[in-house]
Amino acid sequence: MNILCVGDVCGSIGCKTLSKHLHNIKKQYNIDLTIVNGENSADGNGITPDSADFLFSIGADVITGGNHSLRRSEVHNYLDEKPFVLRPDNLPKAETGSGYCLVDLGKYRVAVINLLGHIYLENLGASNPFDAADALIERATSDGANFIIIDFHAEATSEKRALGIYCDGKISALFGTHTHVQTADCQILPNGTGYITDLGMTGPIQSVLGVKSDIIISRLRHIDTKKFELADGDCMINACVFSIDEKSGKVFDCKSLYIG
Repeated sequence: MNILCVGDVCGSIGCKTLSKHLHNIKKQYNIDLTIVNGENSADGNGITPDSADFLFSIGADVITGGNHSLRRSEVHNYLDEKPFVLRPDNLPKAETGSGYCLVDLGKYRVAVINLLGHIYLENLGASNPFDAADALIERATSDGANFIIIDFHAEATSEKRALGIYCDGKISALFGTHTHVQTADCQILPNGTGYITDLGMTGPIQSVLGVKSDIIISRLRHIDTKKFELADGDCMINACVFSIDEKSGKVFDCKSLYIG
């Protein structure tokens, strides 16, 4: 079982870049399931039905989210209608959508879980991600999932690492999203769980996390509040492939991808 996990897609430019390469990536690595973080796939932040539909049309099987998942009101009903578009399950008072889905591949079932971190994101008021992970892992087990994958959308490296170690042996893989910078620690934890602190992003190379560099620099130097604008130019795709033993549910190989 080979699962492809794609880092935060930034706007239409990121969507278009992924559309050019996703088919070949899936073919090269014999991918069985593709998970794409699409919480910023719409231009101007957030996710919309159009941007989600586009990601599905090019080959995404599950779309995960993050702190911007509910930013656009037009996506709220869509989240209830589309079980394979997730938002963090531990968002406070989130009355739309879910952070859990079960993908039936015939011979196997894959549970995908989406959670939000606490550290540096305290103002969002998410419930404890460790408790949420426990509850959803129990649910996935009850649902007969053969494999469990977690997208942990969090700011702090320490929090991602801690949850990865906490879940080691309980799930097949945990990958981090949100910081838009691919980390060099793709690995298999001691009890067989695949792990990477952050997948990175799919978006403009010459940017600050996908945004025009001059806007971010001005914000940091002068406390400027100019609206974010996506950068343009050449783009990259950051992703990870987890290869999972179909009997044990443990990862036996993982590799990070940088295409750009």
